[in-house]
Amino acid sequence: MTEYRVLIIEDDFRVADINRQFIDQADGFVVAGICHTASEALKFLEQQECMPDLVLLDAYIPDVKGLELLWELRRRYRALDIVMVTAAKEVETIQEALRGGVFDYLIKPIESSRMMQMLKRFGDERALMQQHTELEQSMLDRALIRSDYVPVEGGRLPKGIDPLTLDRVKGGLGTGVAHTASSLAQQTGVSRSTARRYLEFLVTRGEVRAELDYGEVGRPERRYLLA
Repeated sequence: MTEYRVLIIEDDFRVADINRQFIDQADGFVVAGICHTASEALKFLEQQECMPDLVLLDAYIPDVKGLELLWELRRRYRALDIVMVTAAKEVETIQEALRGGVFDYLIKPIESSRMMQMLKRFGDERALMQQHTELEQSMLDRALIRSDYVPVEGGRLPKGIDPLTLDRVKGGLGTGVAHTASSLAQQTGVSRSTARRYLEFLVTRGEVRAELDYGEVGRPERRYLLA
């Protein structure tokens, strides 16, 4: 089994440890190191014979301004995949990070399901690239399931489907546990009707499968699982 090495760059020791626990819980991922400053991170990378596959980077690092460390990593280590894990919600910061080619952008506090969703997508994309020398558009579209691209007819989501809510619903299913619309609504904080609408939309796209649970009494319930 392929094992991906993750470098955590986070000045808050408590948050760094939480991120470490997330990585430890994910199959196929190990923590390569934890750095609390930009200088520490750059020194760590300079000493590596085997570079990390993924970097979790906070936007607020004490010995640099703004996203200077992101751009320095991009300049020195172009093959690194970088995920921002930060409390920075400013649109300007998010746009700059996206221009810097980050793999994902996670806003603190991070939920375990959202982190696991990101790691799974990372592993899936890496596996796809390693298994092929060329990709057809349809293959690439199936792999790149991310918030800034939603492969639907015409390139747009249908009316009534919001990309942020869609990500929240998919994140709720990322635990691998079958959910009813009611249980997913409780977990994600959306209404039951909203949860059902988004779940059925995902069923039509083939990303989620629905099963009938007849239970012991009463009407059967639809339970949803990631396909």
